[in-house]
Amino acid sequence: MDNLQHEQYEYARKRISQKKNVFFHFILFFVGGIFLFLINKVIKIDDAQNWYIWAITGWAFIFVLHFIKVFITDSFMNKNWERHQIDKLVSMQQKKMQKLQEEFDAKNETRQ
Repeated sequence: MDNLQHEQYEYARKRISQKKNVFFHFILFFVGGIFLFLINKVIKIDDAQNWYIWAITGWAFIFVLHFIKVFITDSFMNKNWERHQIDKLVSMQQKKMQKLQEEFDAKNETRQ
């Protein structure tokens, strides 16, 4: 397997792992939410009747952030995007270096 194929394979493996983790997180969130609800009904604390709603809401917020990171952010900010940004910055840096070299050469020619 050449380097390009290996890189594509590793990227695909990483993406599949990320998506699998999101689905696992959803199942854990669903089962955990049911568990928290049942615990609330069994314990029946009068002061904080709906404490489980706050716990589930916080967990849902974390799950939504996880979902956004995997399916939205990482889907367009992938290796190709990263490579394009690197190439863009390198070319800008090369242009600046070339301009400085030209200015340096011009100053040296006027002195001689």
